[in-house]
Amino acid sequence: MSLAGSPDVSRRRRPGSCGLRDAAVNNFITVAMTTRGGAWNGSRGGRRRVCGTAAARSPTPRVSAAQAQTSFLLALCMVADSGTRTDTTGPSPRRSRAAALRRLPGLAIRRLGWGVADQMVSSLTNFAVSIYVVRTLGAVQFGVFSLAYVTYSFALNASRGLATDPLMVRFSATNPATWRRAVARCTGTAMVVGFVAGACALAAAEVIGGTAGSGFLALGLTLPGLMLQDSWRYSFFALGRGSLAFLNDLLWAVTLLPALVLLRRTGHANVFWFILAWGATAGIAAAIGPLQAHVVPKLPGISEWLSKHRDLGIRYLVEGTATSVAAQLRIYSIGLLLGLAAVGYVQAASTLTGPMQVLFLGMLLTAIPEAARVLRRSPRHMLLFCVLVSGGLAVAGLAWGAVLLFALPRGLGNWLLGPTWRPTYPLVVPQTLYVVGLGASMGGGVGLHALAAARRSVRATILGAAAFVVFSLLGAVEGGVVGTMYGAAIGAWIVVLILWWALRGGWREYRDAIRP
Repeated sequence: MSLAGSPDVSRRRRPGSCGLRDAAVNNFITVAMTTRGGAWNGSRGGRRRVCGTAAARSPTPRVSAAQAQTSFLLALCMVADSGTRTDTTGPSPRRSRAAALRRLPGLAIRRLGWGVADQMVSSLTNFAVSIYVVRTLGAVQFGVFSLAYVTYSFALNASRGLATDPLMVRFSATNPATWRRAVARCTGTAMVVGFVAGACALAAAEVIGGTAGSGFLALGLTLPGLMLQDSWRYSFFALGRGSLAFLNDLLWAVTLLPALVLLRRTGHANVFWFILAWGATAGIAAAIGPLQAHVVPKLPGISEWLSKHRDLGIRYLVEGTATSVAAQLRIYSIGLLLGLAAVGYVQAASTLTGPMQVLFLGMLLTAIPEAARVLRRSPRHMLLFCVLVSGGLAVAGLAWGAVLLFALPRGLGNWLLGPTWRPTYPLVVPQTLYVVGLGASMGGGVGLHALAAARRSVRATILGAAAFVVFSLLGAVEGGVVGTMYGAAIGAWIVVLILWWALRGGWREYRDAIRP
C-alpha cells in the first residue's frame, strides 16, 4: 500500500520474490542458521515465511566467519535504511547484495555526518555569538548574556526530557503517518515548556530590573521559539532526515549573524537587543519547521503526550537536570577552593577538547534513533551497536589527546590560548582520560535510551553525577588543579562502569520480556 492508502501496483511483489532489503535479510537468516548449527531461535515451527520464501530448519551449507560478518553488516544496514524503496523487477539478489555492500560505507558516513555537521553548525554559531558579544558589549553585559544562556540551557533540558527524548526513543522506527502524529504533540509540548519558562523569565525580569532584567525580558519573549526550534532538530533525526535539521540550524545561523552586525551598526548594541535577535532568529527557523515536516504543532496535545510518556518524560527531565547541576557545581566548587584562575585553566583544557564534544553530541543525535531502529528490527545486535559507538568515540578521544600533546608545544597552544597554554598543558593528559571515559560511556547511555529503560538510566546518571562531583572535589583538595582534573577522569570512568552495568540489567529485562 502507498502512503496515501491506495495500492501501489508498480511496486507490488511477485510471490516468491524479494526486494533488495528483504534479500539481505534472508541471506542473513541463512548465515545465522548455519553458524548456530542450523537452529534459529526466532522460529519454533518447522518453516517460517519471509517475503514469499521459506526459511527451513533443515541443514544448510556451512559458511565462513567472514561471510557471516558481511551478511550481518549488510542486513543491519538494509533493515535500518527504512526509507529505501525496493524494485522487485531489478537485478538478482546476488547483484543486489553486491550493490548494497558498496553503499554500506556511504550510508554509515551519511547518517553520522549529518549529526556531526548539524552539531557543528549549532556549536560554532553559539561560540561565534559568545565571542562577538564579549568583544562588543564588555564583561558586565556578557555576564548577563551568560546568565540568560544558562537559564536557556535549563529550559532546554526540561523540553528535551519531556518532549523530544521520548520521541527519539519511541518513534524512531515508525511510519511517516505515526511520526507526524507524534511530532505534532511533541513540538506542541516543547512550545508549552517554552511558554512556561518564558513566563518565569519575564517574572524574574520584573523583580531584578536593570541590565540583568532587560536580558531576562528578551529571553522570556523568545523562549517559546527557541524550544520549538530545538524540537524540530530532534524530530528530523528521529525520522532519519538529519539533512533537514542541518538546514534548519543553518537558517538560524545565517539570519542571526547579520542581525547582530546590523544591531551594532544601528546603535542598538546592548544585551537586550542581542538576546532578542538571538531568540527571534531561532523563531524564524522554528517557523520554517512546519513547512519542512508538513506538521503543525498541536498545543492541546500536551496532556495526552505527557500522560502517554510519563514513564519516560519525568525521568529524562531529572536525568538532564542532574548532569547540568553536576557540571555547574563542580565549576563553582573549584572557584571557591582554588580560585578563579584555576577555573580558567580548567575551562581552557575543556576548550581544547571542544571538537570532541561536538563529535559526541552529534553522535548522540544519530545514535539514539539508530539504536532504537536496530532494537526493533534486530534486537540481539543492539548491544554490538552500542559497543561500536563507545569504542569509536573512545578511540577518537584518545587520538585527539595525542594530537594536542604533540601540537601544543609546537605553536598551536600559543595560537589558541596565548600565554595561558603553558599552565594548561599539564592538564591535557587527565582531560584526555576524561574525554576517553566520556566516549566509552556513550554507548551505555544510548542503549538505555533505546531500551526505554528510563528508571535505570536516571538512577545511573544520578550516581554517575555524584561520583563525578565527589572525585573532582577530592582531587582539588589533594592535588590542586591537576588533582581535580584527574578526579574528574576517575569519575568519568566510574560513570562508564555504572552505565554499562545498568545497560546489562536493562538488556536482560528486555530479553526476558520478549522471550516467548
